[in-house]
Amino acid sequence: MNCCPIVELRQYTLRPGMRDILIELFDREFVETQEALGMCIIGQFRDLDNPDRFIWLRGFPDMARRARALQAFYSGPVWKAHREAANATMIDTDNVLLLRPVRANSAFQFDSRIRPAPGMSNSSEGFVVPTIYYLNAPVGVAFVDFFERELKPALTEVGAPILAYFVTENSANTFPALPVREGEHVFVWFSAFANSAKYEDFATAFAQRADLAGELNSYLKRSP
Repeated sequence: MNCCPIVELRQYTLRPGMRDILIELFDREFVETQEALGMCIIGQFRDLDNPDRFIWLRGFPDMARRARALQAFYSGPVWKAHREAANATMIDTDNVLLLRPVRANSAFQFDSRIRPAPGMSNSSEGFVVPTIYYLNAPVGVAFVDFFERELKPALTEVGAPILAYFVTENSANTFPALPVREGEHVFVWFSAFANSAKYEDFATAFAQRADLAGELNSYLKRSP
């Protein structure tokens, strides 16, 4: 399955100690019910560096169907029944980037039928790392060419094969009740690691690639 032409990267700040409570509620009530309305719940993640941060990815076929699906869900019975419990875990839910794949084949590839049952965690110790590049200007052909020609092979060589990569979707927010960050020029790539040791090996090896750092930094507004 290729997912998806439109993707939200949602990063929530939660009240202390509430992350597992939200995840249990989310898994039980908010996955299949959103997908029944045409959305794709791509993944949910615990931030290993911040116990009060919850990150998830939600995909849509296009912006018009995004508006219809979100309207149906947030005005529907499931959200109305559980929104108070969900909102009680949250401090801030407005850190949202609206993204699109750079190319059709740079979206996530996965089998949506393979999913642990609610309450069951994946036994793997592996984890996913998103890297967000904030650029000085809208992502153009030159940066994409640099990423695909230079960075992507180098990342793969030192142990970070790319799962997917995206740029800012500049369409107007079709569901204003849920804000998204506007005026951002981002390039986001995702990689997976079998364990923390593999990630540390990658980080050490990539830090030695000074030949790439200069050109990369010339595009960036700030460090990733």
